[in-house]
Amino acid sequence: MSVRDRRRPAAFRLDDPHVVVATADSESERSEPRGAVLVTPEPEPALPVAVGLPQRRRRGLPWATLFWSATGGLVALGFALAVVSLVEDAFARSAGLGGVALALALLAATALAALVGREAAGLMRLKAVERLRERAEAAVAADDRELARTVVRDLVAVEKVEPRLARARAGMQAHLTEIIDGADLVRLAERELMGPLDDAARRLVAAAAKRVSVVTAVSPRAAVDMAFVLVTVIGLVRRLADLYGARPGTLGLVRLLRLTITHLAVTGGVGASDSLIQQMVGHGVAAKVSARLGEGVLNGLLTARLGLAAIEVSRPLPFAALPKPSVTDLAGDLMRRRERSEES
Repeated sequence: MSVRDRRRPAAFRLDDPHVVVATADSESERSEPRGAVLVTPEPEPALPVAVGLPQRRRRGLPWATLFWSATGGLVALGFALAVVSLVEDAFARSAGLGGVALALALLAATALAALVGREAAGLMRLKAVERLRERAEAAVAADDRELARTVVRDLVAVEKVEPRLARARAGMQAHLTEIIDGADLVRLAERELMGPLDDAARRLVAAAAKRVSVVTAVSPRAAVDMAFVLVTVIGLVRRLADLYGARPGTLGLVRLLRLTITHLAVTGGVGASDSLIQQMVGHGVAAKVSARLGEGVLNGLLTARLGLAAIEVSRPLPFAALPKPSVTDLAGDLMRRRERSEES
């Protein structure tokens, strides 16, 4: 507002009777009274209009998906036509031979349908575990009680096949009727249901790391080392997924391995070898053991790091109440194994 007065600046109250607030219509019609202060409101400046962010252009047709889908359909159609032709040729030779061929074809089709159903169920279970972990993170962040109750119910359903959690499942069912904050309910479910499974998972990872460290220390060929590590890692990831309730099939296991490697790369696990080497040198391992035995210990530690990443990917709940396992927790076992090997 501007004050139309030639006096020095001063403060006025708007409810003062000597202060007159003029409007745009009355300002030109009436004159300013003697001894009064005329205040003329100024128009508010125009605010800048927020301009929306440019929308991302929609991509065209998924040509790669269409190509592989069409190619897969053609391969399946060609295989089906080859089977039909084989059955027809068998019937042309002999009715009995044709019946046997038809029975084998039907048996193969039934087994294929069962395999496809099992793989689809495994992928669905793995996807359900991933969504459950995301919903649990959202429930802890927002402290949402209803969402937390839904998460705990789904978690109890996922872990219903685990006999060691029978008492914990019954306890969590009773806690669902109590008044507990959402974040606290998820943390309580993590302590009761995930605690025993985490201990078993640590033992699995430690056992796999020990096997890798011993075999790679005594193996004469690098190819044997790589093959053994690959088989051990695949078996470890599958056992961890089965332990936490995902129970993936072959395709689900491939997806789980990809997620594990991606998680390992995102969390900086690829560069973990440098810190592990520094830790080993800091313990004086390089000066006490042979190079082959040190390589075995390092491979065991890297296998443990991969197993810990698989735990985080397979676990249906995030680490909110329980401490996240680390390679340091398992390094002591490998060091003790190294000392026993050195003494023998």
